[in-house]
Amino acid sequence: MPKDLRFSPQLFTFLEDLKANNNRDWFEANRARYLEFVREPMLAFIAAFRPRLAQISPHLIADPKPNGGSMLRLHRDLRFSKSKDPYKAMAAAYFWHQSGKENTPGFYLHLDPEHCFLGVGLWRPATPIRRAVTDAIASNADAWGAATASRAFKARFKFGGESLAKLPKQYNPDHPFAEDLRRKDFIITAKLTRQQACSKDFMDRVENLCELSKPMMAFLAKSAGLKW
Repeated sequence: MPKDLRFSPQLFTFLEDLKANNNRDWFEANRARYLEFVREPMLAFIAAFRPRLAQISPHLIADPKPNGGSMLRLHRDLRFSKSKDPYKAMAAAYFWHQSGKENTPGFYLHLDPEHCFLGVGLWRPATPIRRAVTDAIASNADAWGAATASRAFKARFKFGGESLAKLPKQYNPDHPFAEDLRRKDFIITAKLTRQQACSKDFMDRVENLCELSKPMMAFLAKSAGLKW
């Protein structure tokens, strides 16, 4: 990756070509392109982002190892996938909590030719963790509101994920965040663009989004009994 840590437009060109030629023979013939424009730039981004992430929370992990680190595998696990394409036409990195990748909040950076975004929060936690978070929201509405209801936050992030069909009966339906008390996932996303990913200030942009979502991440971590 160049010194200013921008991604190349050729990352997206490669991913477009991979989507159109999603087979092992094509990939092996183009492996050098993958290494040059996708894997090595993403690993460089992860390594350079690690000290910035530590300033957001020292308990989050940015691991630049090529295997088993923050960069998600390109190969699809066909055992559990409806798609039988062997490769995922995307580049992505996950920055998880040191307590583990499950039931903990993290940051997820996703780049593909059609969708670029930063995902933040807690995805599909176990029921006891979900209840711990909703109990915390129910009893600390001011803190949750301060973390998620500011104008700047709403301008950049949108909530996603699934919710329960009904509000659990232990919660007040007039609670100011009753909608959040139904959530199965506590996930927000901020849209990014290919042009932004290829700009010299992209890492600054990602860091600023992480900083903006830091109060929500801290709320989720502490509610789940994790250090922040």
